[in-house]
This record gives sequence, structure tokens and C-alpha cells, in this order.
Amino acid sequence: MVKVRQEKKKSKFKNRCKKLFVSTLAVSLVVPAIAVGANDDDDREDLGYVPPTDGSEVEFISTFDRLNFVETGDTVLGIANEDNIITSDGYYFKDLNGNGELDPYEDWRLPVEERVENLVSQMTLKQKAGLMNINTHRINLDLEDGEYVVEDDQLIVDRGMRYTIFRTTESANVVAQYTNQLQEVAEKQPLGIPVVVTSNPRNHPSINYTDVVDEPGQHSFWPGQLGMAATRNVDAVREFAEIAAQEWRAMGIRKIYGYTADLATDPLWSRIEETFGEDPQLSADMMTALVKGFQGEELGPDSIAKTVKHFPGGGAREDGLDPHFPEGKRNPYPTPGSLMDYHIIPFQAVIDAGVSSLMPYYSFPSNDLSADQGLPWHSEDQQFEEVGFTFNSAFINDLLREEMGFKGYINSDTGAVTSRAFGLEDLPAVERFARAINAGTDLISGNSDPQPIIDTVDQGLVSEDRIDEAVSRLLTEMYTLGLFENPYVDPEKALEVVDRPESQEKADVLHRESVVLMKNEDNVLPLRNKQINDIVLYVEMFTTADNDEEITAGLMDLIEEYDGAITLTDNLDEATHAFVWVQPVQEMWENNVVITVGEGTGIDDVDRIVEIQQTVPTITTISMTNPWLLEKIEENAAAVIATFGVKTEALWDVVRGEFNPTGTLPFTIPASMEAIENGAGDIPGYLEDESYAYKNSADDQYWFGFGLSYENYEQLLLTELQEQTEDYIASGDISGPVVNQLTNQLKQSQHHLDKGSKEQATHFVNNYLSHLQRDANSRHITTEAKESLTKVASGIIEKW
Repeated sequence: MVKVRQEKKKSKFKNRCKKLFVSTLAVSLVVPAIAVGANDDDDREDLGYVPPTDGSEVEFISTFDRLNFVETGDTVLGIANEDNIITSDGYYFKDLNGNGELDPYEDWRLPVEERVENLVSQMTLKQKAGLMNINTHRINLDLEDGEYVVEDDQLIVDRGMRYTIFRTTESANVVAQYTNQLQEVAEKQPLGIPVVVTSNPRNHPSINYTDVVDEPGQHSFWPGQLGMAATRNVDAVREFAEIAAQEWRAMGIRKIYGYTADLATDPLWSRIEETFGEDPQLSADMMTALVKGFQGEELGPDSIAKTVKHFPGGGAREDGLDPHFPEGKRNPYPTPGSLMDYHIIPFQAVIDAGVSSLMPYYSFPSNDLSADQGLPWHSEDQQFEEVGFTFNSAFINDLLREEMGFKGYINSDTGAVTSRAFGLEDLPAVERFARAINAGTDLISGNSDPQPIIDTVDQGLVSEDRIDEAVSRLLTEMYTLGLFENPYVDPEKALEVVDRPESQEKADVLHRESVVLMKNEDNVLPLRNKQINDIVLYVEMFTTADNDEEITAGLMDLIEEYDGAITLTDNLDEATHAFVWVQPVQEMWENNVVITVGEGTGIDDVDRIVEIQQTVPTITTISMTNPWLLEKIEENAAAVIATFGVKTEALWDVVRGEFNPTGTLPFTIPASMEAIENGAGDIPGYLEDESYAYKNSADDQYWFGFGLSYENYEQLLLTELQEQTEDYIASGDISGPVVNQLTNQLKQSQHHLDKGSKEQATHFVNNYLSHLQRDANSRHITTEAKESLTKVASGIIEKW
């Protein structure tokens, strides 16, 4: 037996269990600071939300050394109980059912299909029913000696669940140890079926789910989904997914609830920040990149399985209302063919990319609110059966499987069969479960009790063959992920993987690319180095929190630390310019459909924003989680910037001209509530009439795809170098023969830039840099001048 024995590791890493909105900038500057009118956590949990763990320090004590790893053939077996390792034909295997024999389902040499068939044949109905449930599983930080899961865990042991949802935010080593301990408990049970730990996205700012923050020991930190859409950088999004997959894999989280393929066609909807905007093809391209990045070209041992949501598209809403609530249960399609022409396109793309599973939405298609969608009618007088998509066989079995070619499994949304069984509310629970399963739902979310599924079979409502079909689909994913061979991970390696600097460097590039410049009167931006000594910048944050002064002070500290050249003030009377950051919130859990920036979205003092704008030229930055109605805060702004979960440093690089903004709007910003009311709501905003999009004071309309860049950016950079060089010559910091050497190179660079040859212009900036750094010239250039000009010239070469 060749044992891969991991060295025992003792970690003094302190895990800080973070609250949602800590008093640092880590969260509050990228995510609106508090939810307006949020329900109690207990109420929100019923909607699929679990609050983050309270903030106490927990010393990490590793339990990794009790696991065993065995090399055999071309695989590595991971097992807690080494007594359950058996041999056959010179190879090692895990005796998962403890019968002392090699069963086909334990034989890693056999095809997955054969192994699944054998395992299903050994499972009891209760075990099958338990496998068909998925629900939240909590880490227990109150145990001692590094234990986070009790040995007799109810969900794993008593209820037989093997799909769990991990919703809280812990450090990577803690998460890895937690998932290991879940697997240890599962390994001890009859048949030894492993656990698939699932999570919502964890690499972005979020106010509704895992509340991820940008701190060490977490994940690499990327812009939100809308920010990714704003970059249009599909290749970078795939690279993000590949990096994130490595991080998740290292922690033992093997399935992601995401991403959202819904289109942002109704600007009132509260979940727009989870989408990639309003354009079907852009969403399809982004979703394809994410599937290929997380899963790979094919699902395998290094993959993170994806559950894309919410089929057949959740963006077509009735007055923006979300179907987490009864008043939002209907999907309207008032435009003929809009369902297939727009909303289905991203789902077809992920099916073609090989997505492992799909999640239908709670809602049902409305007959009264829909035009003909070109699908077979449910009956002579009804286009659709008005039951939630989880129960809708015409959509799951006929459209999705038969027409669109989907081969994976269906994962219901949380509570779709229990608390939000729209259209079937009056049916007994067992009949609702039967309707969902017979309609094609394989995994039921928000339910932990296997009994309702057992009852569907015992009462003759569902055949056991159909149960076997669902279980086989789920086990196929488990086997393909390699979990039966080795579900265990190294907690210390998890920390190393999530803290790789190169990953965050790539994320930071995408952060910069996500920033959208929407207005720039009189070229107030960028704040150039040449003028920075004459600028006194007033800074103020406008959030939904009750501590905006503290948040503003934190922002000022961060800016001053990042940019030592800028002079800031908290006194508007002293200012020459102002920077305000407005972060409204449309609270999903309140089904809030208000998108006017004001009290309804948590910004209580819009008049103060206007006062600042009317006093000094003001850079107004808006956190665009939704297509806010901007009239009140745009008209008097000198510059307007849209952000989508951006890091403050990336935003500041745009403000200071270190990065030329390239982002474009991922959705159309409506002109008014009247425009929204007159719009269709089920088609992209750019297809609405000419009056639909907001027109700013510079006569630019904010259609999908709008975004400004700095005019003559290349010239701006070269001018900066020219002016700084002249200043250092005038001050005597540069003297002697190097003066002519540097100025000649700058003249040549300017000449070629004027002719449109950026390549040749760059060549002469390189020559400038060589002269600057030549040892023979060192006595003619002060250290300060050399360092400053080297930074500027190197920046030009990088940006050009």
C-alpha cells in the first residue's frame, strides 16, 4: 500500500467569523451598507438566506492528520477509516459498505453508469429519498478541538441527505475542515455515499447570500455579475471561473448555485444585480464562459458542478415583483415570442456547454398577461398550465429535455415544493412532491425530510423507477466529480490557494474594466497629477446605513493611504471639488420595487447630494445594483460613474487617470417610472422606443452599451510626462546633457503620436526610460525625479 501521508500541520491562523457589515471598508464600499427594512433573519431564512456567523475569534485546530490517502493506479483514495481499504488485482479500493468485498459501485475502474446502477440497486427507498433533498447545513463553531460537525449529525445520519448548502462566510481552512468532517460522517454511514457541498457565489460582494468580503483567507475578490457584464471581457470571465473553481475545490465545496441566466428586462426587479444584464447574447456568452470555467470542457474530478438558474428565465416580472412572494408568482410575456427569442437563449447556451443542472423559478407563466409564445398550448383555451415551473412538465420534460437537449438534473429552488408551490398551494404535501418529481424535478431544495418522497411511492403517486432515475442522475454527478474516491481536502492548501496574489491581480484588472464613466462635463476627470496640488477634494458617502459619517471617514482613510498626492477635506467650504458615492438598495427580501434614488432606496438626503453638486464640481459615483432612476442626482453632477461591486482602489485608478474607463452599461437606464410603465418588461430595454432611455444633461442617452472613455487618453498621459519633465528641469532636479536626451525622446514620441503611430511613440518613451535609468546620467538626476518620472513613463508603456 502506497500511502500519501500528509504532514501534520498546526495552524495558529485566527479565523475571524465576520458579521455582514463590519466597521471596516471591506464590505461597505463595495456593497450597500445595510438592507432597508430587512425582515428578521428567521423570516429571511425561509427565503433561502442564512445570516453570516457572529464575529468571534476561533483558533483553528487541524484534524486533517487523521485522514488517510492511498495512491493506486492513476487515482488517489481519500478515506477516514483505513481499515476499510481492500485490495483486488493488486489495486486498492474503498470498502464503502463494509462487507469485505469489492462491489461494482466501489470499483473506480468501472464506467460511471455501471457503478451507479449497482449502487442504486443496493439503496433502500429511504436512502434514495434522502439523496433527493438538499438544504442548509450549518457549521458548528461551538464544538472543541477543531470539530465543526457532530458525529450523529441529524441531516446526514438520520435523514440521509447528501446534498447540503453552505451559506456562511468562514476562512478557507475552516471551510475545508468543515467539509472534511461532513465527509467523515457520511463515510461511516451504510453505503458510504459522500456529500456534495453547495454554495451560492462566493467571489463577489453580496447583500443577500454569503456576504463575501475582500479579506485574507477568503476567496479572490471580483466585481459583481453586472460588473463582469460591463467589461464585456468574456475571456477574463472564464479565467475568473477557472480560478474560483480551484479555490472552491480546495475547500471541498463542489457545486455552485449559479450563475443567474435571467435577463434584466424588468428594471423594477430586485434581483437584477445577480444577472449579466439585459442582452441575451451577452448573457449567453458570459454563462458559457462560467460553465466552461467552473466545470471544464467536461465535468470531472477538478470541476465545480454548476446549477444555473432560474429556468426558463426570471427577468420577466409582473410590476417587478419577485416570486419569493405570492404577489410575484406570475411570469408575464406580453410580447409575442419573447420567451424563446430572448429569455431562453442563455439557457440554451449553458445546455450546449454541458451544464450539470438547472434550477427552475418559483413562478408560473401567466395566460392573462402573455401573448402567444409559439409553444404547444396546454389546452384549447390555455396557453400554459399555471403551476410553478418546478411542477411544469411541459417546460421541464417537453421543452427543456426534448426540445433543448438538456441531459442533467433539475434542482428545485428553495421551498418551491413546500412554502412557494404556486398554482398547487391547496394540494396536500405528498401530492405536491409527486407533481414535482413526475414533472422532472430530481433534487428538492428546502426540504430535509425524506418521508414525503417515500410517501409518494407508497401511495402509488410516483413509480420507484422515476425515483431511481432521479437518484441515478445525482449519483452520476457525484461519481464524475470523483467524490467516491477522494472527497477530502487539505485545509492549509485551501488557505494558500485562496490567497494567491496572482489571482487577485487578475481580479483587480477586471474591477477596473467594470467601471462605467457615464458623464464627464468639461473633462473634469481624470484628476491629473499636474493639477492635483490645486485640488482640495470633499468626500461624502451616502448609504443605507445609519453611520455614513464613519463610513465616509473610512473611505477618506483608504483614499489617502492609496493616493498620497490627493488633499482631502470633510469641510465643503474648503473644497474645490467633491467626490460622493451613492449606494442605494432595493431590498429583495422586502420585495421592494422602488428604483428612484431617495428614501425608498435608503438614501434619505438627496437634497444634500444636490447641494454638494451645486457648490463645487462633483464626481458622483453610483452603486448600480439596479438601473436606478437618476434624474435627481445626475443633472447637477460634473461627472457620473457607475460601479458594480467594485474595489475602491480600482475606482480610484479611474478617477485619477491611472486607468482609462472602458466599461459599458449592462442594461438600459429608464427615463422615468412612466417609461417603465409604458415598456413591455419582457424584452431588452434597447428594444423599447426612443423615449425609454434616460437622457442626461449632456444629451447622452443611457442605453445598454453606453460608456465613455477619456478623450485623447494617450495624449493626456504623454502630456503628463512632458509637464513633469519640464518641472524637474526648471527646478534643477534634471541638469546637464540628460536634459536634451530626455526632451528629444519626448519630441519624437509626440511626433509619432500625432501621426497616429502609438507603437513608434511607445518606442521613444522606452528610449526616454533608458536614458533616465542610465548610470552615466545618475549624477544629473535627483533620486526623487528619477523615481517619479520612471513611474510615469513605465505607466505609459503599460497603458499604451
